[in-house]
Amino acid sequence: MACTKEEIEKKRLAALQIRQSKLTIQNNATSSPVKLNSETSSGPLVMYYPPSTPGRVKNYNHNASKTFHPYAKPECSTSMHSKMPLSKVVSGTIYLISDNRFEVNPSEFCTPLINIFKSIPSRNYDAKSKLWNFSIDDYEEFMSKVSSLAPHVVLGPIPSYVLKVLCEHTMDPNSIDLSPIESTLRNKLMPFQEDGVRFGIARRGRCMIADDMGLGKTFQALAIASYYKHNWPLLIGTTSSMRETWQSKIHELLPSVPMMNIATLTSGRDTQLVADKQTEIVIVSYKITSMHTDLLKSKNFGVVIIDESHYLKSHKAQCTVALNSITRNASRVLLLSGTPALSRPAELYTQLTLIEPRLFPGYTEYGKRYCAGKQTNFGWDMTGQSNLAELQVLLQKKFLIRRTKEQVLTKLEGKIREAVILDQSLLDLTKEDQQGLLEMAQNYKTTKANEKHAALITFFSESAKMKIPAICKYIKQQLKEEPGKFLIFAHHKNMVDAICLTFDEEAVHYICIVGSTPANVRADLVDKFQHSESCRVAVLSITAASSGLTLTAANLVLFAELHWNPGILTQAESRAHRIGQTGGVCVRYLLANGTSDDFMWPMLQDKLNVLNNVGLSEDNFEDTKTKHQESKTNIIQYLSSSFSKNERDYIPGTNIRHGSIKADHHHIEQSGNCENSMSIGNGYEAFLDDEEGDELLANLVL
Repeated sequence: MACTKEEIEKKRLAALQIRQSKLTIQNNATSSPVKLNSETSSGPLVMYYPPSTPGRVKNYNHNASKTFHPYAKPECSTSMHSKMPLSKVVSGTIYLISDNRFEVNPSEFCTPLINIFKSIPSRNYDAKSKLWNFSIDDYEEFMSKVSSLAPHVVLGPIPSYVLKVLCEHTMDPNSIDLSPIESTLRNKLMPFQEDGVRFGIARRGRCMIADDMGLGKTFQALAIASYYKHNWPLLIGTTSSMRETWQSKIHELLPSVPMMNIATLTSGRDTQLVADKQTEIVIVSYKITSMHTDLLKSKNFGVVIIDESHYLKSHKAQCTVALNSITRNASRVLLLSGTPALSRPAELYTQLTLIEPRLFPGYTEYGKRYCAGKQTNFGWDMTGQSNLAELQVLLQKKFLIRRTKEQVLTKLEGKIREAVILDQSLLDLTKEDQQGLLEMAQNYKTTKANEKHAALITFFSESAKMKIPAICKYIKQQLKEEPGKFLIFAHHKNMVDAICLTFDEEAVHYICIVGSTPANVRADLVDKFQHSESCRVAVLSITAASSGLTLTAANLVLFAELHWNPGILTQAESRAHRIGQTGGVCVRYLLANGTSDDFMWPMLQDKLNVLNNVGLSEDNFEDTKTKHQESKTNIIQYLSSSFSKNERDYIPGTNIRHGSIKADHHHIEQSGNCENSMSIGNGYEAFLDDEEGDELLANLVL
């Protein structure tokens, strides 16, 4: 097991102390001096005399002999060291707290170290944290003075790659001329989008645009790609559901690129078109990237755009490895994500190395610095967080630009969050069910950390089944009280089916988008919801429809279930709260006491706090207003006894029953079967409703 510098130093000093004690006993009778081995000591040669001759300590220099005097005043460096026992080492860390100041956090109080602190001109003592901080300009002087206390004081320095980023000189964004960008696109850019384009160009086309969802990251990415058209061909990596959207945006914003020069790689039949020299733009999903890596590498892409880059959070995933090899020789690499880290800093590493592959020494060093990395019996644990202020400085100086809706869209009305506590009497709970939920809650609380997520999945799956009656009752109430359109997100298949059946019984026109809904059908369904007055509701899968869709016709967003990644939830909220929204948006989370919601809701807030500290989020669930569901009628009249459905009774691509509503004139040309009703069973299969897959679940062995 690898030891830190501090641990090595402690062991060395302990060994010297033991050796000193043995030699002292051997020479006590003769009162002869005991000399430490100069080869193992990092300081000057020190002669130690036994306790019978107190005060006889002297520093010797190999190059000059001095006359010994028993009452001579010790030198300055010796006086510093004499105040610290030889066997004790004061360790600590040094880290940035802003782009021009660093802070020192020693393991304990040390008088010589405090004296050095007071000698630095830019010193400042923070009474709140009880730590000292200094100007980055005094860093070299500080480290030079602290080195005189070695080996008794060992402070971990600021990494060289951080200092390198601080010293880098970047181009002034305001001096950049955007005229090389195709005029059709350039004229559609908003002022804040122009600033994002200039930021990307100032970073030589290697950056991440992490604007809030709905602020036009696609426009900015294509503008930067257009500026660097001389480096094409262009590769766009995205989710499979967004390939058609990118193709239509390129056709709209870059009309100079012929459609025949744009290739979408979906199977082996498209390889010849991709290899064609005339092909300027290739659009590919993450899954296909790992299947045709050699073909894509041979294309020698000069510009690469990676959409929804947070999907690449695992550095071991096949698509991540493939994109790393493809982008290694690319001149420009642009990453787009409204939520770069869904819950923890470790998820940023793979994205940052795609932009600057040679900046960090490795994943382990990154994890030890920013993820509180520690070794366990199962390997390195990188689930924590540390030095977040320094990481935020690093991100802002080198990698990303992020703006929120509140900062740039002053005319966009705000977003209100509400937590609705469901009526306990409406939950489908027998005494056995109640006892089962209590046992699962207790099991989750007592389970070991490495098995906790699996326990939560079981609890989460069972909770969904119990919440269905109360959710359906609440939907009935909303249909009567809410005149406008609204979105409702769910995760499990049986929950989605129950919600759809509720709308069928009420003869309400709705659309349904889940993992199996074909990409080309999704665009038609979105268009129907946005422009058809008769279509009131969109039933959506949290994992399959939380990104890439614009559903601004709705002013209300309901969540029938939660998700353990807060980034997924905030992305889903932004399907309605984005550019094009003409009113405020109300978001309601439907929670049930005694279910997994009791644990997931506070967990979401803790994860958001981490993202806030890195500057990647400004959301806060703590300010959510709490309401209670009103219930005055019996749930039996709202639900049928069975949730089974016959697919032939429904319009293809939706869960809309034939003849249950007045037919809308909008016609869906291509069909896609909606997911069949599926019982929970053991609860695990119901999670896999997103064709891209949920990586957290994919890596679990249950």
